[in-house]
Amino acid sequence: MNSRERFFATVNREKADRPAAWLGMPDIHAQPALFAHYGVKNLHELKIAVGDDFYAIEVPYESPTANAIYAAFDWYMDGDVDSDNRTLTADGCFKDAQEIADLDFFEWPDPGKYIDKEECRRRVMAAPKDKARLGMLWSAHFQDACASFGMETALMNMIANPEIYEAVDKKIVEFYLKANKIFYEATKGELDAVLIGNDMGSQRGLMLSPDMIRRFVLPGCRKLVEQAHSYGLKVIYHSCGSIADIIPDLIEAGVDVIHPIQALAAGMEPQKLRDKFGNRVSFCGGVDTQELLVRGTAEDVRTKVKELRSIFPTGLVISPSHEAIMADVPPENIRALFEEAGTIYD
Repeated sequence: MNSRERFFATVNREKADRPAAWLGMPDIHAQPALFAHYGVKNLHELKIAVGDDFYAIEVPYESPTANAIYAAFDWYMDGDVDSDNRTLTADGCFKDAQEIADLDFFEWPDPGKYIDKEECRRRVMAAPKDKARLGMLWSAHFQDACASFGMETALMNMIANPEIYEAVDKKIVEFYLKANKIFYEATKGELDAVLIGNDMGSQRGLMLSPDMIRRFVLPGCRKLVEQAHSYGLKVIYHSCGSIADIIPDLIEAGVDVIHPIQALAAGMEPQKLRDKFGNRVSFCGGVDTQELLVRGTAEDVRTKVKELRSIFPTGLVISPSHEAIMADVPPENIRALFEEAGTIYD
């Protein structure tokens, strides 16, 4: 099997020679040590050296205020969105909005002006054909809506002034649907999957009730999933934290893969997830980045990967339990993860 075939077999919960494995997106501060360990010069070479089954492709987005699609909105109206150090908790420009008309001052960006179609296609065509080509779309409308008010105000508005929260969320979802369509049309027939999502979980549980998520987050999720499916793409839905209580809702919304299994979050034990949902949805993650990959030995990592493979003979993409590998993860542990995930058992 090549990587692309292995990806589809894994996420379709079919027999594969071994599970698909994803490196994730190493943080810029983690990259030098990984490059040195593998003797490579850049991320492209690293993915090949590691044996990554995926090739992640970012949406090219350049506006007067942002250089990343996930930082497209200038909620603080300072003319320069810091895509590396954003926060959801600072007061956003809609903090004092009480009526729908109070939103009119904001100039919503038009993604058609800032996404280069030719660059979209160039990026996806640069990916090796035998890899699972993954569009990193994010489309994190819940997180953006929280930032637009400031998270405390946003969550209070869900209760006290839901219409104004929903009006902002609607505009954000419309932006992402338009942006994603541009990307899909430019890369039609060349992508295999996309990653979208919103962080809704904490270490111990959901950040808001399941009913609140069903009202304020899942409608946008469904639209984004349906759009991706209309282009024949698998959807990997990301949310950090303990999200077991809404996995049935994500399945109902059409999500193909839940990312990540955050190994130490409450209720996210791999065996429990396999038992409850393993015949209805696939997963990605499972190799703990909070303790194991940071402080464990290479042999500890190998043992965990073996355990995950025994729990999920298929249906699990083996990966760190956070998409961004940080600088505190020893490269030796990443090597151990991929060597064990890449072993074909008799």
